[in-house]
Amino acid sequence: MAAISASKWVHLIYTSLILLLLCIQLTECIVTYDKKSLIINGHRRILLSGSIHYPRSTPEMWEDLIQKAKDGGLDVIDTYVFWNGHEPSPGNYNFEGRYDLVRFVKLVQKAGMYMHLRIGPFVCAEWNFGGFPVWLKYVPGISFRTDNEPFKMAMQKFTTKIVLMMKYEKLFESQGGPIILSQIENEYGADTQAYGAAGHAYLTWAAKMAVGLNTGVPWVMCKQDDAPDPIINTCNGFYCDYFTPNNKETKPTMWTEAWSGWFSDFGGPLPHRPVQDLAFAVARFIQKGGSFTNYYMYHGGTNFGRTAGGPFITTSYDYDAPIDEYGLLRQPKYDHLKWLHRAIKLSEKAIVSADPTFISLGSYEQAHVFSSKAGGCAAFLANYHINSSTTVRFRNKRYDLPPWSISILPDCKTVAFNTAQVGKTSLVNWLPTNVNRLAWQTFSEDVSTIDSESKMTESGLLDQLSVTRDASDYLWYSTSVVINPSELHRGVVPTLTVQSEGHVLHVFVNGQLAGSAYGNQDNRKVTFNGNANLRAGMNKIQLLSVAVGLQNNGPRFEQWKTGVFGPVVLHGVGHVSRDISHQKWSYQVGLKGESKNIALPIGVSSVDWTESSLSGHVNRPLTWYKAYFNAPQGVEPLAIDMKSMGKGQVWINGQSIGRYWTVHAKGSCTPCNYAGTYRPAKCQTRCGKPTQRWYHVPRSWVNPTRNLIVVFEEIGGDASLISIERRSFR
Repeated sequence: MAAISASKWVHLIYTSLILLLLCIQLTECIVTYDKKSLIINGHRRILLSGSIHYPRSTPEMWEDLIQKAKDGGLDVIDTYVFWNGHEPSPGNYNFEGRYDLVRFVKLVQKAGMYMHLRIGPFVCAEWNFGGFPVWLKYVPGISFRTDNEPFKMAMQKFTTKIVLMMKYEKLFESQGGPIILSQIENEYGADTQAYGAAGHAYLTWAAKMAVGLNTGVPWVMCKQDDAPDPIINTCNGFYCDYFTPNNKETKPTMWTEAWSGWFSDFGGPLPHRPVQDLAFAVARFIQKGGSFTNYYMYHGGTNFGRTAGGPFITTSYDYDAPIDEYGLLRQPKYDHLKWLHRAIKLSEKAIVSADPTFISLGSYEQAHVFSSKAGGCAAFLANYHINSSTTVRFRNKRYDLPPWSISILPDCKTVAFNTAQVGKTSLVNWLPTNVNRLAWQTFSEDVSTIDSESKMTESGLLDQLSVTRDASDYLWYSTSVVINPSELHRGVVPTLTVQSEGHVLHVFVNGQLAGSAYGNQDNRKVTFNGNANLRAGMNKIQLLSVAVGLQNNGPRFEQWKTGVFGPVVLHGVGHVSRDISHQKWSYQVGLKGESKNIALPIGVSSVDWTESSLSGHVNRPLTWYKAYFNAPQGVEPLAIDMKSMGKGQVWINGQSIGRYWTVHAKGSCTPCNYAGTYRPAKCQTRCGKPTQRWYHVPRSWVNPTRNLIVVFEEIGGDASLISIERRSFR
C-alpha cells in the first residue's frame, strides 16, 4: 500500500471531523423511538400533551392558551389540521386569522414546547363534514377514504402542501422546529372493514405516502391496529392502560386522545368527567409503560360559524377541559392534573430506564414498580375498588389509598400525588354588563316571494347538500297544489305529513307557519304531522329544511343525505291521500337576509329595518334583529345570553358566533361519583334546561363603541331579553 502523505492525512482528518459534527447535529435534530418512548435529542421522554385546536379560538387567545398548557405541566401541543377551513374551494387557500396555522405552530415553538401535527386530513373532531371540504364530494368518481384515485390524489396534494409549508418555515424538529410527531389518517381502524381489501390498500398507501414526505419525525395512526411499519399505532379512549402497539418490541405505547370530557349536542345534557377518574386513567396508562399521553381536549374552544358537525353538535366545544371554552382555568381539573404531571416527571428517569414490575397487594390492590441502577426507583400503588378505601403495605411501609385511586411514589418511598385527592372546586360566575335592553330593529323574511326568487325547478325532492353545497344551513322546497272545492269536506281539517332526513323542518302553507319538526342525535329523521291551512284554489306549500352541521364520521359518510326526501302527503283532501312528492318543486338556497349579507357591517343597510316595539315580534318566525352596543367594561371573557330565544344564528361585527338553539336537555342528571368506569352518560348536568344558554364572544371581536349585533331567529323568541355577560370563576 502506498504511503499517505501528511497533507492527505490532514484533509482526511478534517473531513472526518466535519462528518462527525454533521452527524452529531442530525442526531440532535431527529426524533426516533424504541419500545419505551419517543427519543428526542438522544433522550427517551415521557411526554404530556394537550389538544388545542387553533380555529376553535382566536389568534389573540393562542399565546395565553399555550402558556397555560405549559404552566400546567405539558410538553406538547396537539392539533388537527382543518382541510375545509384551509381550502374552502379547490386551489383557493386560507391561512389567515383563525386558520393561520404557521403562526400557531410558531407560538408553540416560542413557548418552548413541542407540537404534534395531526394532518389527517380527515379529522372527525365533531367538525363539519369531518374536516373535508364539501367540494371534495363532487369531484368526479370520488369515494372517500378508500383505494380511490381521485380521493388519494386530492388527499396527497393537501397533505403535501401542509408538510411543505412546515418545511419551508423550518418547523419540523429535524429542522430545529417544534413538530416532533405527525399523524396521517384518523381513527380509520373502525371503518377499514367496511371497505374490505380496498380499505387495506388505501391504508398501506397512506402510510407509504406520509413516510415518503421525509419530515424527519415519526408518523402515527390512531386506533389502527394494523398500521404498517414504521407508522406507530396509538390508542384513543377514556382508558388506554389495556393497549399495546402492534409491535411491542419496537414501538412505544402512546395515547393520542385521553378524553378529558365529552362533547355536547343540542337536546342532550352536558357531560362532565371527574378529574379524579381522568388522573386515575392517566396514571394507569403510565404505570403500564405508557410514554405519551395527549388530553383531548386540554382547551376545547368554540365551534364558531357553521363549523360544528355531527349533526346537532353545540356551538360550545368546551369538552369539560382543564382550560374552559373561554380560556379560563377550570378547577380542580387544571391544578389536579398539573400536580399529576409533576409526579410523573419526577418519575420519568425511572420509567424510561426500566420495564414495570407488577406486584399484587391484595384483591383490588396492586403495585407497578420501575427500578434500575440508571434510573432509580418509582412506584405506582393502585386501589381498584369502587367504594372502599384501603391500606397497603409496600416495602415495609403502610400507604392509605382512597377508592379508585393511584398513588405515585417517584422514589418508591414518598407519595407525591394521589389521583383521588383534589383541591377546591371553582364555580362559574356570570357577571352583568351594560349590554341589555338593546334598541333592536327588525327585518322579516318574506315567505311569499320565495317562489319568484327560486333559481331551480325539478320534479321530485332533491338532496339538500347537492343543492346548497353547504353555502347555507337553509334550503327552501316550494310547490303549489290546486284543490277543487269538492275536495274539501265539511268538518274535516286537511293535514299534511312531511318526512325528512333533517335536521330541522319548518312548514309553511299559504305563507303561514303550520309548524316545525326537529331531529336529534338519537333520531335523525324528522316527521311533521299537522293541520294545513288549505283552501279551494291554488295553495302554496313551502318547506324550509335546516341543517345543523353535516355528518362528520362513519364509513362512506359522504353518501349520507340530508333534507326533505318525502313522502310529502296531503290528507283529508278528496277521497284518498295525495302524495305530492314527485310533482315539480322549486328550490331556493338560503335566506334573503343571507343573500344581502345583512349580518355584515357592509350589508346591514341593504334592507329596510323596522323600528318598533318588540312586543309584536315575540315568537315571530324568520325574523332578523339588529342593534348596537358599546364594549362592556373589564377584561373578563364575554358571552351572549340567548335564553329567551328559540333557534338561529348570531353575529358580532360580522363575525359569526355560531348556531344557537335553546332546546332543553333530556337525560339522567343523577349525583356524580368519580369512582368506577366513566362513560358520557355518567355525571351529566343541565337536564330540563337549555343544553347551551351562553355563547362565547371573543373580546378581540368587540370594538370600544358601536358594535353591531345581528340575530336571525327561526321559530320565535323575545329579543328584548338578550344580554351580554362576563364570565369568571369563583
